[in-house]
Amino acid sequence: MTSTLPNPTESIKNSYSRPPVESIDRSTLLRWANRTLKADQKTYIGQQRPMSLSRLAATASPALRRPLFLIGSPRSGTTFLGKCLASLSDISYHFEPIATKASARYVYDKSWSNTQAQWFYKSVYKWLLRIHHNGDLRFAEKTPRNCLIVPFLAQTFPDAQFIHIIRDGRDVALSLSKKPWFLASEANSGRYEPGGYPYGPYAQFWVEPERTKEFEATSDIHRCSWVWKRFTEAALESINQLPAQRYLEIRYESLMFETEKSTEQLKDFLEIKDLKADQDFRQAVSAANPSLSGQWKKQLSEQQLSEIYQEAKPLLSSLGYLD
Repeated sequence: MTSTLPNPTESIKNSYSRPPVESIDRSTLLRWANRTLKADQKTYIGQQRPMSLSRLAATASPALRRPLFLIGSPRSGTTFLGKCLASLSDISYHFEPIATKASARYVYDKSWSNTQAQWFYKSVYKWLLRIHHNGDLRFAEKTPRNCLIVPFLAQTFPDAQFIHIIRDGRDVALSLSKKPWFLASEANSGRYEPGGYPYGPYAQFWVEPERTKEFEATSDIHRCSWVWKRFTEAALESINQLPAQRYLEIRYESLMFETEKSTEQLKDFLEIKDLKADQDFRQAVSAANPSLSGQWKKQLSEQQLSEIYQEAKPLLSSLGYLD
């Protein structure tokens, strides 16, 4: 299983060139496994549970029944909502498993066969359940790149459910511009994000091929709004093909300002009926911070807004953010 992604070296704006993308193949598989294990052990939010024969038996052969995928553009609130899911005792929640995060590009560009990809994802998810002796729990994870491969995940896991959280693209672009992931200043920094892509303005697998040079040469704020648009559009286009019982859309702003209403929506979708689970989940969601919403109004200049609207105005409008 090797990458077929191009590794061009032509110069772009400011005389920087694209570093290679870290590949997944037989020679690097152990390294990716070690990375995934270390990251999962660091970010996993576990709960104290007694060991039992049934738990051990389930851990030996995890069923992966009704896996739950939390999707959304980077900086859309997936991390916060993921922590809320982690509060539920019947869920084994995992933050952006590195191995599957890195492999999303092979699914997207179809350089892996469907059989290869399905085997890989199921193997990684079962492995993560075994690590924590959680084969009897419902697997859940959040990885923004999953927005781009929803059809694959829906087919691979026919009983899976998806929660899509959407945030105002202006706030997302602002928030992303404060991270190093897509900034021009990170060009040639030598730093890589966990999924194998170098920090900087470099086009990733999901950028339209004919717009690669534009993506890499544009302003940071425009590039960050581009991220939001591509991830959000991809998720919306795919999710619309799923039956209602498999998909729930939550707005970040509703989670912040209509917390009770959003909590009830999530509870109904997740079928939370246990009293303690209800209390734990409500307490987790109640930590929502409304002050994080609408920051674009104070921090973005007219020029920056113009650049965002150049890319994302139609989507912002269709989602009701320009009303």
